[in-house]
Amino acid sequence: MRICVLGTGYVGLVAGACFSDSGNHVTCVDLDEEKLTKLRKAEVPFFEPGLDDVVRRNVKAGRLAFTSESKTAISESQVIFVAVGTPQADDGSSNLTYLDAAVRTIAESITQDCIVVLKSTVPVGTADRARGFLKGVKHKVEVVSNPEFLKEGAAVNDFLRPERVIIGTESEEARSTMADLYAPYIRSGNPILFMTNRSAELSKYAANTFLAMKISFINDMALLSEKVGAEIHDVRRGIVSDSRIGNKFLYPGCGYGGSCFPKDVLSLIHLGKEFGLDLEIFKAVHEVNERQKGLLYGKIEKHFGGSVAGKTIAVWGLSFKPETDDMREAPSVTLIQQLLKGGAKVSAYDPVSKHEARKIFENRIELVDDAYDAVKGADGLAIVTEWNEFKNPDFALLKNTLKSKAIFDGRNLYNPESLQKQGLAYYCIGKADPK
Repeated sequence: MRICVLGTGYVGLVAGACFSDSGNHVTCVDLDEEKLTKLRKAEVPFFEPGLDDVVRRNVKAGRLAFTSESKTAISESQVIFVAVGTPQADDGSSNLTYLDAAVRTIAESITQDCIVVLKSTVPVGTADRARGFLKGVKHKVEVVSNPEFLKEGAAVNDFLRPERVIIGTESEEARSTMADLYAPYIRSGNPILFMTNRSAELSKYAANTFLAMKISFINDMALLSEKVGAEIHDVRRGIVSDSRIGNKFLYPGCGYGGSCFPKDVLSLIHLGKEFGLDLEIFKAVHEVNERQKGLLYGKIEKHFGGSVAGKTIAVWGLSFKPETDDMREAPSVTLIQQLLKGGAKVSAYDPVSKHEARKIFENRIELVDDAYDAVKGADGLAIVTEWNEFKNPDFALLKNTLKSKAIFDGRNLYNPESLQKQGLAYYCIGKADPK
């Protein structure tokens, strides 16, 4: 098929590259010429394992192209994916400015019957909104809702081997086309789930909010464990062995971040308000997570007698999760802002997020290229992202380097008893702080 993808952000580029990898001819459209220049040379503008190989392979084969000429790309395509940003507005709703502009451009550019696929995460009713913009078009245009469920750090595998594909459409013709398009990716038997547009739109928010709820649940339970003298690792083992509960997304930590969970939870809360519903569970999910992001700072401040003024804190991990450079809503940002406000200096290391951290903090923190360089001269070490290279560090070196011999672990990577024997004060989530 000939496919056009509007937007070369995380969702658009992954989708375009992976569709081209199964033999489709894909043209990705973006207005940023500097970005397009890099993409034409198969240089991916963000970190996502394996994506650069897919882009390089298909650019070389001539199946994947990049352009700013949206009208030409749209007019030549049978299927047009809209994968532009839908940023969060101040009231928690989604800003549809970019999506509206994209659909208007489609309406002005269509020269044949086609399918418009909304790949961006959008509020319920957006497909109907898009149909309104396309109403006067002479050609037959079907609007499909096709939310993505890609995990950053595993997006290529998630696209090529999806657990499920959700297609919202009221057209048999569009249903048949989308089934053909996704057929190469579901050969293992995982389903394509067809439903109405509104059900598909709500499914994306429902899935992300449920996962966020699991994280906030275990974080609240961790806080209770600290207070009553229980250990969250044991409590967790006691509940995840129940097959009705399962073990995914039930790891205590310093909060979730990224571009999906925070935005989608707030969007669902806003949707409820529009229909007169006070969705209290989802409000609590958000509030617990915001509190959790400040938990690590509280432990650091307490360790230093109520003030971090004049202290230097090393931070390991800046991205909101491993295998990505994304720092949107990352707990590290909250922690560093609190440390700076408290008068501390920060020396930080992350394997891939240094450029993103520089955009956020400019020259207010020191960014280093090695984890152990960050702890030189530091009073304490805070671990915020569970990169593999942090899971078994040189504890003897850390003990001899850190002035206060204290580690504040927001991801529970280490055994508390082992670190205590090595003479390190170890603060984690869900276990009482050392005395």
